[in-house]
Amino acid sequence: MLMSWRPQYRSSKFRHVFGKTATKESCYDGVPITRSVQDNLFCAVNPRFLAVITECAGGGAFLVLSLHHTGKVDPHHPRVSGHRGNVLDIKWNPFNDYCIASCSEDATVKVWDIHPHGVLKNLTVPWKELQGHSRRVGLIEWHPTANNVLFSTAYDYQVMIWNLDCPEQVIKNPVRTISHHTDVVLSMSFNTDGSLLATACKDKKVRLMEPRTGNLLQEANCKTHKASKALILGNLKMLVTTGNSRWNARQIALWDLDDLSVPLLQEDQDSSSGVLFPFYDPDTHMLYIAGKGDGTIRYYEISSEKPYMHFLTEHRSLLPQKGMGVMPKRGLDVSTCEVFRFYKLVTIKSLIEPLSMIVPRRSECYQEDIYPMTAGYRPALTAEEWLSGIDKGPVLMSLKPGSQVEESYHDLSMSKGLDTRRSQSRPGLQQLAYIQDQLSSKESREQHSSPTEGKDDISWTSVNNGQDLSLCSTPMTENELRLKFLKQQEDIRRLRELLNQRDVRIKQMELEIKNMRNSQQASL
Repeated sequence: MLMSWRPQYRSSKFRHVFGKTATKESCYDGVPITRSVQDNLFCAVNPRFLAVITECAGGGAFLVLSLHHTGKVDPHHPRVSGHRGNVLDIKWNPFNDYCIASCSEDATVKVWDIHPHGVLKNLTVPWKELQGHSRRVGLIEWHPTANNVLFSTAYDYQVMIWNLDCPEQVIKNPVRTISHHTDVVLSMSFNTDGSLLATACKDKKVRLMEPRTGNLLQEANCKTHKASKALILGNLKMLVTTGNSRWNARQIALWDLDDLSVPLLQEDQDSSSGVLFPFYDPDTHMLYIAGKGDGTIRYYEISSEKPYMHFLTEHRSLLPQKGMGVMPKRGLDVSTCEVFRFYKLVTIKSLIEPLSMIVPRRSECYQEDIYPMTAGYRPALTAEEWLSGIDKGPVLMSLKPGSQVEESYHDLSMSKGLDTRRSQSRPGLQQLAYIQDQLSSKESREQHSSPTEGKDDISWTSVNNGQDLSLCSTPMTENELRLKFLKQQEDIRRLRELLNQRDVRIKQMELEIKNMRNSQQASL
């Protein structure tokens, strides 16, 4: 039988994914981006805030901006500035949009509580301070499924695991220290349920470990590939590393997690000198490779069968990126078929530029095939459960508009774990609790003296017919008036988002009705 001469094209729904750069009005301009030479992302994003490490004299600082406050940034905008040395890395807590961790050259890691309306004045007192490293801390990562578990690694070659649920404000003893590395750790990555930790080290070795016990499972030392970044590809049993080849070309290597002796494939990129940052979307199986110091982002589709990596296309820009922030999946705009969003740090223009990766579709309906159930904002485990030996996958959520009713301000406060110990470090919440206690009864107003006394067994917000009692009374003090104003602003924002979701649903229903009518007319 004769072989067909036609080439075998691979069908893919992501073949035509393209990058859409935000307009000038939707960018963040005038941001004094750090000039640090550390090979980190320098930017962290969640659906509410954008955080970026800035240049600062006399210590380290980073900016926290509300996501919708685009345009020119005030040069005197308040900062988070509690470190004594340059900030090297920042990461948002995946289960708390108001909690961010930072590490610095002052050998400490600090965890900060951010006000729901952003940083209103310079923030210098952290919620937690972690002291254990003997040299500057270069990298931090949150556990992907366990709440309040943080990993840090420093220039003392140690990886430390911290439990933030302990009552102390200053934590000096990590729950575990991993000491397998002989040089600086350049990258850390978890699999989906957090039962495996992969690291890339400056000693040219890639290590695979059990993060809870610290046991070393495998070690890769490929002479033809010097890895600088490592990333586990979800549950595909694969690991991707970026680095340099023997001839100093930028290179990608793909590994089998069960056998790190030889890479499955190696692919040279170009001869530039900047680090390649890998990003992976487990929902679409797409791998994005962004080069530091250039404006190119290449993207691939990953499969479990040969040839494993399928090049799709690349996005080119004249503006080079120093670092990148990535929006979690729950913060994407599903009405435009957006499957990934970067926030590029453009140092030469002091600019942060959003870049959306979009799947072109004619229909405006919700595209279920490109938005499967994805990791949500609720932890699967507590820190104690994970430390006791339990592993669980992420709690999934749907991105379909209307399927998730947005949390109220009260729910978000409760999700932060506002027990008595934590509220004592939050003066604003002390005032809110105090006012609510006053509104509950005349007796409590006369006798109440401590804002956090006896609050462990009741909810923070009193509700009457679905309304907050603090909004049903006349404010008596300036603090009450301010809190009422902030609450009203939050309610207005939430209602606007609900209205937008309903508009999308109405459009979907109109299109479905139109399609039904067309099909009926065609049948007649």
